[in-house]
Amino acid sequence: MKQLFTILSAMVIMAACKPKAETDQTKVLSAVDSAEFAAFQEWKEQQEAKKNAETKTVYVVQKQAAATTSNSTTTATRKKWSNATKGAVIGGVGGAIVGGVVSKRNRAAGAVIGGIVGGGAGYGIGKTIDNKQNNQ
Repeated sequence: MKQLFTILSAMVIMAACKPKAETDQTKVLSAVDSAEFAAFQEWKEQQEAKKNAETKTVYVVQKQAAATTSNSTTTATRKKWSNATKGAVIGGVGGAIVGGVVSKRNRAAGAVIGGIVGGGAGYGIGKTIDNKQNNQ
């Protein structure tokens, strides 16, 4: 019985260690894969060549100075802030300062709340001034 068990164990070990033979199907897939890879490489090179050709095209535009000079100077006028915008900014900053100073527990929250309330009040006052100026 021991001899039978030893022979059977040896056969199982030999069968387990035997390398698998490659099938024809894997060889065909490798050939197809390598052909597709080569086609991909060729396509990639063509795309890079097109990209390089497109990026190398440079257009140079030269502007010539005008022959005549003008003595008049034009200055760009900046658009002024409306009274509503000024009021909102001033009220927001002032409200944030007052809110931060007044709040003892959480100064940041007090500053945020004060800024919102002050900005709203300043906007309202500025809008009223704008409306009065537009009606006159």
